Amino acid sequence: MKHCLVVDDSSVIRKVARRILEGFDLKISEAENGQSALALCKQAMPDGILLDWNMPVMDGYEFLVELRSLPGGDAPKVVFCTTENDVSYITRALRAGADEYVMKPFDKDIIGSKFAEVGLL
Repeated sequence: MKHCLVVDDSSVIRKVARRILEGFDLKISEAENGQSALALCKQAMPDGILLDWNMPVMDGYEFLVELRSLPGGDAPKVVFCTTENDVSYITRALRAGADEYVMKPFDKDIIGSKFAEVGLL
């Protein structure tokens, strides 16, 4: 079973994402910010990460840069999930190592198609 880490400061978003991803038979872990997510990745690298951009402590972009510098940190597929829809944000995320990008609000079909595109489903 593939493991996915959901990183978002909103407990509601984490809960919704968990339900959707568990429906695809993925094992789910959660983190409320990039710093907590980084600690979890150092313990056990997930197969995929659904990552919010705007979070306290360490935002999604900072987390992604740190993740990609870890041993094995190039392995997880990262899908940025945010309200930031400016092309410059999307470009910046992809250059930092994001594999895909989805906008909030999202639904099962959107998450399913993006996770399939990156090979997690």
